[in-house]
Amino acid sequence: MGAMIPRVATHCMSRKMEKLDIPSIPEFIEMISDTGAEPYAPKASVDLFGLEKNDFIALVADIITVGEFYEKAAVGHIIFT
Repeated sequence: MGAMIPRVATHCMSRKMEKLDIPSIPEFIEMISDTGAEPYAPKASVDLFGLEKNDFIALVADIITVGEFYEKAAVGHIIFT
């Protein structure tokens, strides 16, 4: 039963996003990438959930720490967080 809770939550969130006309996460990342931005995965979250780079869609540029994010953001113009 415990494994069913994340699926139900994901389903509910997906339906709510659809009703609000919010793009799916992969679509949103593609939109960001299309602007020339490089989407990154936060290392703390990746570690917390036991994920790896190959768990993400190809458009995710890399897995970076908060410090690395701030280094990259220092030379950027627009930051989506």
